[in-house]
Order: sequence, then C-alpha cells, then structure tokens
Amino acid sequence: MLPLEVTHMKIKFVAGFGPLVRDRQVSLEFYRDTLGLPLHGDEYVSADEIDGVKHFGQWTLEAAAQSIFGTRQWPSDVPTPQANIEFDVESEEAVGRAAQELRNAGHRILVGPKKEEWGQTVLRLSSPEGLLISITYTPWMQS
Repeated sequence: MLPLEVTHMKIKFVAGFGPLVRDRQVSLEFYRDTLGLPLHGDEYVSADEIDGVKHFGQWTLEAAAQSIFGTRQWPSDVPTPQANIEFDVESEEAVGRAAQELRNAGHRILVGPKKEEWGQTVLRLSSPEGLLISITYTPWMQS
C-alpha cells in the first residue's frame, strides 16, 4: 500500500469569529454598547471594520482556570467557555478603565486587571453566550 500524500491548506488569516447568540438584544448590548464594537445590521449583525487577528491559540480549559481562578478545575458556578476571544486595548491603564466600565455596566469580572507571567495585562469575564472574553494589553503586538 502506497503512503498517502499529506497536503496542508495554507490559511492566510482568520476571516471571521463571532458568538452564536441566544438573545440578540443582550448580545448587542454587550458587544456593541458595552465593548463598543461597530456592529451593524438587522437579521445578521456584523462588523467588517475591526483589524485582523494577531494570534490564534489553543488554550486548555485547565490552564485558563489556573490563570483566572488559581486552580486547574473550572468552577461549576461559571459557564464553561467553548472559546476565548481577546480584545486588545492601547495600554495597561486602558485595561483598568475597561474593568471599571464593565463593572459599572453590571458585568462580573472573573479576574483582573492583572499582569500575566508572560507580560500581558488582562481582565477576563464571560459573555452572555458563555465565551471567555479578555480585555488585554499585549505590548509586543502594539505597533
């Protein structure tokens, strides 16, 4: 039997990412009104004006739990996320301001702002759909 030739696609960029929403209004209030994303549309709400993804990674649930809660077990009272999305801001101070804005809007911050051992400043919370949302300052990605 001849070995199969393995070919690999060449992925050029992340073309899209978005939550599968259960409650459109709650989701719009979070992403458009609280986070300030330029979302447009009626039936299909989207934005094409957000700059590209700078990093795609597979973060284990255990590692995320360790970073957020200090234990490798995800707590049962917090929805288990299926994905993480990070929104980078212009400075460490901006992460702090984002935390205050999110708290003022009634969102539960899971952790942060804090500086991770790899140098990224983060705050993390759950979206209405249960995505792990990170507001970050990543110095090496700033240009």
